[in-house]
Amino acid sequence: MKEKVILAYSGGLDTTAIIPWLKENFDYEVICVCVDCGQGEELDGLEERAKFCGAEKLYIEDVTDEFCDEYIVPCVQAHAVYENKYLLGTSMARPVIAKRLVEIARKEGATAICHGATGKGNDQIRFELGIKALAPDLKIIAAWRNDKWTMDSRESEIEYCKAHGIDLPFSADSSYSRDRNLWHISHEGLELEDPANEPNFEHLLVLGTTPEKAPNEGEYVTLTFEKGIPVSVNGKKMKVSDIIRELNVLGGKHGIGIIDIVENRVVGMKSRGVYETPGGTILYEAHQQLEELILDRDTYALKTDMGNKLAQIVYEGKWFTPLREAVQAFIESTQQYVTGEVKLKLYKGNITKAGTTSPYSLYNESIASFTTGDLYDHHDAEGFINLFGLSCKVRAMKMQEASKTK
Repeated sequence: MKEKVILAYSGGLDTTAIIPWLKENFDYEVICVCVDCGQGEELDGLEERAKFCGAEKLYIEDVTDEFCDEYIVPCVQAHAVYENKYLLGTSMARPVIAKRLVEIARKEGATAICHGATGKGNDQIRFELGIKALAPDLKIIAAWRNDKWTMDSRESEIEYCKAHGIDLPFSADSSYSRDRNLWHISHEGLELEDPANEPNFEHLLVLGTTPEKAPNEGEYVTLTFEKGIPVSVNGKKMKVSDIIRELNVLGGKHGIGIIDIVENRVVGMKSRGVYETPGGTILYEAHQQLEELILDRDTYALKTDMGNKLAQIVYEGKWFTPLREAVQAFIESTQQYVTGEVKLKLYKGNITKAGTTSPYSLYNESIASFTTGDLYDHHDAEGFINLFGLSCKVRAMKMQEASKTK
């Protein structure tokens, strides 16, 4: 009886070529698993394609709500942003994909999991760390790093497929390398490989438009949060995945959430990409506006550090670790009172405040107002400043004394 291998399958050229390659070089029974994180791809006919290419069966697993509730929400609550720009769209999806691959491997009694991530990228690390953490006994086959993998271009992959009786309408034309899910879409390759080049937004953008082509009239959107979790848009209650869908349409329409970044990959190289995260950018901004009102200064400062730490953890593929659990536990403890309503104005790539309210707001107008009442006496500041600046004054006095002795 042949051993079974689980292949992370998209239906694209790479994973199509991997099916006959696995059968030819390892004599495996290939079971394909397509994990749908809301990427919007047309899945009709995918099962027939997988079986035509030699797979025993195909699982199509919709994990969109799990992705949103268990992976996206913690990152929004943490305000996790990698290198001050990247909202972790690809990074957040990899652990839920790895988890489902392992679950199907257990169900099928497979001995190995195969992926088609390249040897230069971050995804190989994210997939493999996830699999190792959840199923250390399973073998991992990284096709592009395997000595038996001899294909080095789309043309060679197409020829390999044809030689094995697979003549599908794949194109050898160069195009952007893209990754899409409900949260975002990334673009790499072509003119983006040279940082000196301006992105060709006319051909590049998928989820939205440029700020120049956005409407000349701004649009307001109101979001409600309960304990740090988004629960409604413009007064309409929705599950998180539907909120993201709604905000993607609004944000895309107004040119929100387009970034161009040269980031530091885990493997050591720099890479350039353009990311579209219209709905996510709005969610991050709204959540942060609410926290400005609610969290005290010290908690907010430490939470900022923890958010950066979570971003690094997620980017490096270390989701299934005690550190991620500990950081997330801290983040969740800060969200107990992050409840309220945020109104924002979207206009030509910009998001501006239009009013934030919360029953737990620490903003006190009677204290903050210039016409201060009994809650704050201006004279109280004098003693505070004397104590707060004491070390500065003592040092300055010592420096004066030292200069006189020279």
